[in-house]
Amino acid sequence: MANQASFSAADHAFMARALQLARRGLYSTTPNPRVGCIVVRDGNVIGEGWHEKAGLPHAEAGALAAIVGAGGTAKGATAYVTLEPCSHFGRTPPCADALIAAGVARVVAAMTDPNPLVAGQGLAKLTAAGIEVASGLLAAEATELNIGFVSRMTRGRPWLRLKVAASLDGKTALNNGASQWITGPAARRDAHAWRARSCAVLTGIGTVRDDNPRLTAREVPTTRQPLKVVIDSRLETPPDAAVLEGGNVLIAAAEDNARGAALRARGAEIVLLPNGQGKVELAALLQELGRRGINEVLAEAGARLNGSLLREGCVDELLIYQAPILLGDLARGMFGLAELTDLAGARHLNIIERRVVGADFRIRARFA
Repeated sequence: MANQASFSAADHAFMARALQLARRGLYSTTPNPRVGCIVVRDGNVIGEGWHEKAGLPHAEAGALAAIVGAGGTAKGATAYVTLEPCSHFGRTPPCADALIAAGVARVVAAMTDPNPLVAGQGLAKLTAAGIEVASGLLAAEATELNIGFVSRMTRGRPWLRLKVAASLDGKTALNNGASQWITGPAARRDAHAWRARSCAVLTGIGTVRDDNPRLTAREVPTTRQPLKVVIDSRLETPPDAAVLEGGNVLIAAAEDNARGAALRARGAEIVLLPNGQGKVELAALLQELGRRGINEVLAEAGARLNGSLLREGCVDELLIYQAPILLGDLARGMFGLAELTDLAGARHLNIIERRVVGADFRIRARFA
């Protein structure tokens, strides 16, 4: 396959446009990846497409249909696609076959598909048909756009972002539990956008009791709501909890009991995933979510569950909003972690993004 140096400036520009199209599916494609495609002839774009949701045409099919609809043909053209064209029958026919039938001369893919059902077979099929194939153009950007899909395909579990809203001194609530609102309206809207792109929003029973959250994406336009996941070892979620409104709730528990009937009557699904301490086995929960096609999880919980997720290696990324306020030593912290007696035990992070959001700061970090 080609390397970055072998791609022209025009190639970069066309793939950047395909990635722009792919982002239109940011909130809607799950469990499928976000994919964009453009078809180019003689330096001119003759067709564009993007995948909107599972069951609808893939990006390549959409771009080819646009060409046909305009009375044109893709014969001899170049297709730029942000993910390797699929080679198998799923809900829709193989995109590699569609590109071959359309007579394209060249296909440039940003990245190979991590799905074992594809994994290079789409590009191999195109090559066998005599089509010039290249991949790796803007691969980092394409991978980042589908980081949850890649995680599920390669690790069997979703990508988990741990979101925290805190003061400048790292506190998430007063000692009496009051926490609304530490950050401002712009930060809250931004957090709802991260909810909307996530396949699931996860919290714990403590947050359900203290804050009674709905866990829905309300501040951004979206056609899909994430699955609401509550970690509740003993099924203590109140039957009138706001999180149960509208269904689409999965409660992860360590035991079943009489309270389960009332929760099921409210539409909640209960899955039992006990560990040896009578708590929910968090790694097993992520594997279960992966089996359900969940690509990205946004965790919004309290310090205790946050600490457990970190200790058990479940956190892939931190999404921290910091408000320019101070709450003092007695206020509640971000992570319930054991005391360190040596700085050598500190976990190091790479800051991948810093941004001002309204009056607050947003920091994204991943472990080094």
